[in-house]
Amino acid sequence: MDKYKEAADLLKNCVEEGSTITQLPDTLIPSTLKEAYTVQAYIETSNNPRVGWKLAATSIAGQKHIGVSGPIVGRITSKMSLSLGQFVMTKANNMMVAEPEFVFVFNQRIEPRDRSYTKEEAMGLVSELKLGLEFPNSRFMKFETAGELSLIADNACAHEFMLGPTAPEIWRHLELSQHKVVGWIGSKSKFEGVGSNVLGGPINALLWFLNEASKRKFVIKEGDFVTTGTTTQPIPLKMSDKIIADFGELGEVRCEIENY
Repeated sequence: MDKYKEAADLLKNCVEEGSTITQLPDTLIPSTLKEAYTVQAYIETSNNPRVGWKLAATSIAGQKHIGVSGPIVGRITSKMSLSLGQFVMTKANNMMVAEPEFVFVFNQRIEPRDRSYTKEEAMGLVSELKLGLEFPNSRFMKFETAGELSLIADNACAHEFMLGPTAPEIWRHLELSQHKVVGWIGSKSKFEGVGSNVLGGPINALLWFLNEASKRKFVIKEGDFVTTGTTTQPIPLKMSDKIIADFGELGEVRCEIENY
């Protein structure tokens, strides 16, 4: 077994068991971005295909939360996907936060290329905007000190993701960087955010992803989505909480945290 699959299997076992580790064994810690993303790619299998991509640490709050200096890419698979209205399980989640996010769906297969994308090209590759709630997690006990390469190997803290409703087409005529987002716990705790929190705006995050995907030789499938990172500070969760991510005229995503 190569060391990349060995590292991936160790992290996958943590997911399946709901356990954490202090760090990867020294011989399995990636030393380059290429190695880290090679480990990450093993999360995709025929029984657990990729349905989308995620960006982590596109905001200052997100970077502080996981201890990195800039954005990283992860993969969302079918087993991570939550249906609208489905209870959110937290038993095996040591982060215990929710993150309201803008999500772009791609209208075609996108192969890596040498030339950078423009914003106009990026927008032309998007079929629709959806709203989402991410529930990240890490397989590292102290994720904030695990290091960027280990966190990339750990699938950029991907865990569960709820893909919400499709936003009305007016989104293409709005300045998403200025769009307000409010996260609620019930009707009491309020977490205010704005589109500019993700790399200066969700379109910037989309553009960054397309160019980073080309650089890393990722192939984006038609129908894949990319969720662009938290627009608010991560919203702390506890059992039985009712969470609302309110995107104003674009819609909202609601969920309830399971009480077990």
